[in-house]
Amino acid sequence: MEVTIYPIKRAARRYPAAFWGSVGFLAVLLTLALLAAYLTPYPADASGQMHFEQKLLPPSLRHLFGTDSIGRDIFTLVIYGARLSLISAFGVVGVALLLGVPLGLIAGYKGGFTENVIMRVCDAFLAFPPLLLPIIFTAALGPSLKNAIIAVAVSWFPWYVRILRAQVLAVKQAPYITASRAMGISSLRILYNHVLPNSFAPVLVQATLDMGYAILTVAGLSFIGFGARPPAIEWGLMITSSRATFLDFWWTAFFPGLALFLTVFAFNLSGEGLRNILNTGDVL
Repeated sequence: MEVTIYPIKRAARRYPAAFWGSVGFLAVLLTLALLAAYLTPYPADASGQMHFEQKLLPPSLRHLFGTDSIGRDIFTLVIYGARLSLISAFGVVGVALLLGVPLGLIAGYKGGFTENVIMRVCDAFLAFPPLLLPIIFTAALGPSLKNAIIAVAVSWFPWYVRILRAQVLAVKQAPYITASRAMGISSLRILYNHVLPNSFAPVLVQATLDMGYAILTVAGLSFIGFGARPPAIEWGLMITSSRATFLDFWWTAFFPGLALFLTVFAFNLSGEGLRNILNTGDVL
């Protein structure tokens, strides 16, 4: 059975602001991050160059977002910081999917003892508050962006297990699954060709929504000292570095915080738009 595909043009007319606006913003942000060395006015500032003679300058035509406490151009740092923030989003969600999708498929399709073991392990992870488990992992492994990504992903993968298991429980009762079993098709082929494609839409929507929360969570870990470490450039680290100055020099924290807010908001809007596309009744 083929997965139902919905026409993007009709969905675009129905949900233009929620979907295409946020996707456009994220596309521009990704482009800026990839081409930061060519599109930023002071790329050397991202390599640690300091200019104490122009520290804490307010926003101007020369420095659009002002400068920080060691004279670096904040606009340049925000664009370079998008790299690590986007890497953290895709890293967290990617690792969580790699762990959660196979376990969710197995739990929903096999059932019985296997399902009980997988779900009880997931319940044990979900028993911790959302931020406590990442803090415990990063404290044990050592503060770094890589460890923060792994820690957040390990604490989030049970949600994907639960979502996919619920979908698989419904899909595996479909007549075409019963017919496939009767024809002697292996369980692995049934899972790959039929069950997963027809169960993955809610997981895809949740993954898109989680991109923003992943950036926010990793930035929070960096803010409290468990994520990225200097000289890395990351939005959460930029905000925590400005704690001593932002009351008098507001731009040092405002622009990294604004970039963080807009990116999280864009991922949320794109996730909602994607949900609407997948739930619409328009078919090819």
